[in-house]
Amino acid sequence: MSEAIPSEARPDLSHEIELTPAFHDLDPMDIVWHGNYVKYLEIARNALMAKFGYDYPQMRESGYAWPIVDMRMKYVGSIHYGQRVRIRATIVEWENRLRIDYLVICAETGARLHKASSIQVALCIATREMCWVCPPVLFERLGVKGPQP
Repeated sequence: MSEAIPSEARPDLSHEIELTPAFHDLDPMDIVWHGNYVKYLEIARNALMAKFGYDYPQMRESGYAWPIVDMRMKYVGSIHYGQRVRIRATIVEWENRLRIDYLVICAETGARLHKASSIQVALCIATREMCWVCPPVLFERLGVKGPQP
């Protein structure tokens, strides 16, 4: 967990992307439909995990699937067509589950538009059993220490 490692010794477990919503992502009110926020968070999560060389293909190769078991969303403002947004994804838990916090801000003004978090658990592909502790491959890829006995 992040509290176990002093912040100065912790690697940067965040990544930021920038995107502009497409016209087909809008609802009849000309703002981004609420369900598309999940898609944007997925794009940010993929970029974050790719930064550590542990995106979906590498997860599969390591023998683990990482299904999302919980997602929380807080819609603070609206995203409009043509509005550039920055999405920061940050890993905040990694011992027993992978929790990622997200912040979506307007790239031009810095205004907060959305906050969210997702929780994933490791699932052994061979047995389809959930792991109660994240596998060592995650700690290796993130450059963090695993649980201490």
